[in-house]
Amino acid sequence: MGGEAVSRFWREIPQRYNLIGTKCKVCNRIYFPQREVCPFCRRKSIGKMEEVKLSGRGKIVTYTIIHVPPKKFEGQAPYAVAVVELEEGVRVTSQIVDCNLDKIKIGMEVEATFRRIQDDGWTGAIYYGYKFRPVEKHEDKK
Repeated sequence: MGGEAVSRFWREIPQRYNLIGTKCKVCNRIYFPQREVCPFCRRKSIGKMEEVKLSGRGKIVTYTIIHVPPKKFEGQAPYAVAVVELEEGVRVTSQIVDCNLDKIKIGMEVEATFRRIQDDGWTGAIYYGYKFRPVEKHEDKK
């Protein structure tokens, strides 16, 4: 990864440590990752897209278990990757962590957590991003 990639990574820190999307003020649709223009409202949305911090909570829509990973992820296999629908209706693809693979279910409630994704030995940079983990269910104490 070259120097430009590293500097771009650091410029994007707010988006990497928060799930920040955009909301069209014309139709109220929310997007993640961020968009400059709403694909439905098109020109009407120019200048009318606002940043919105997403809750980071949602449910698993579908998932798969990766047994043969791409390079640099060999040490993590097997691992789960899921499509998560956030409370705001946005869908994201992410790794599921902190959970036995046989416990993952469609409909499982999850929340975003920020974890190490990879490191770049050439630059010494460590990259972090979002992954999802199961929401702990707490019973009300009386």
